[in-house]
Amino acid sequence: MFGRIDHVGVAVEDLDAAIALYEGSFEMELAHRETVESQGVEAVLLDVGDAHVELLRPLGPETAVGKFVAKRGSGLHHVAYAVADIEATLAQISDAGVELIDSEPRIGIRESKVAFLHPRSTGGVLTEIVQPKAEVH
Repeated sequence: MFGRIDHVGVAVEDLDAAIALYEGSFEMELAHRETVESQGVEAVLLDVGDAHVELLRPLGPETAVGKFVAKRGSGLHHVAYAVADIEATLAQISDAGVELIDSEPRIGIRESKVAFLHPRSTGGVLTEIVQPKAEVH
């Protein structure tokens, strides 16, 4: 069902400080930076092997990531898995009884298709499935 881990999402209060940490201390290369208004974040992807670390700075306190940071502070936000066909994967996951946050995919960073699964159904971990644009049919 899942092809590989696409990225690990980390919520941060100070995006530039987080980039400096990951680039300087961990020698990860910045691959992409984008504001995703629909998700209320400024997002950065840093390369690590065949996957990424995604740093997420909330655009405001009322956004999902803003509420996360206010409640928990900076830290691990979600794990994302790459899939070849997000619509088919969502149907399969739903049929298995997993609670979906997104019943239909939406557009995420780098124009990928994304959908989130509720942590109540995934062992307490916010889970994202991603169909990268290169794989969008």
